[in-house]
Amino acid sequence: MNTYDLIAMSQAGQGGEQGSGFAGMVPFILIIFIIYFLMIRPQSKKAKEQKQMLTELTKGDKVVTIGGIYGTIVEVRDQTFVIKVSANSDIEMLKSSVAEQVKEQKLEKKQ
Repeated sequence: MNTYDLIAMSQAGQGGEQGSGFAGMVPFILIIFIIYFLMIRPQSKKAKEQKQMLTELTKGDKVVTIGGIYGTIVEVRDQTFVIKVSANSDIEMLKSSVAEQVKEQKLEKKQ
C-alpha cells in the first residue's frame, strides 16, 4: 500500500463517524427525559401540593406532624403553628414539619 491509499482510507472512515456523534448522544438524552418524568417532575408536583396545603391550613384544622403527632391547630403564625396535642399541652412547630391535614374519616376508621 502506498501513502495515497492510506490517506484515502482514513478520509473515508472520518466521513462515516460524523453521523455517529449525534446517534451516540440519543440514549443519554432519552435517559435524561426518563429521569425527569419518573423522578423530578413527581417530586416537584408533590412539593407544590404540600406548600399549597400548608398555606390553606387554618385554626381548628386537625393535622399530623412528620413525627406522627396528632393535634389541632390553635394559632397560625408566620413561620410556625401552635398545635394542641392534649388538654394541657400546646406545641409550637415549624409549618414545614406538618405532614398532612387529617380528615375526619381517617380518625373515625382508627377508633
